[in-house]
Amino acid sequence: MKINAFVEDLKTKSAAELNEELVAAKKELFNLRFQNATNQLNNTSRIKEVRRNIARIQTVITEKAAQN
Repeated sequence: MKINAFVEDLKTKSAAELNEELVAAKKELFNLRFQNATNQLNNTSRIKEVRRNIARIQTVITEKAAQN
C-alpha cells in the first residue's frame, strides 16, 4: 500500500479504530525486535516501516484531537 493511501485510510477511521491500529502496530514492532534479537528476522527494513507507520497513526490521532 502506498503511503498516501495508508494515511487517507487512517483519516477515515474513528479514534477507537486508530487506537486499535496503534496497539497492533506496537505489538508487531515488539515481535519484529524480538525476532531481530534472536537472529530470526529476514527483512530488517520492516522495523523501520512499522516505526514510521506508528508515527503516522499517532499524527492522525493528534490531528483528530486538535479538530475537536
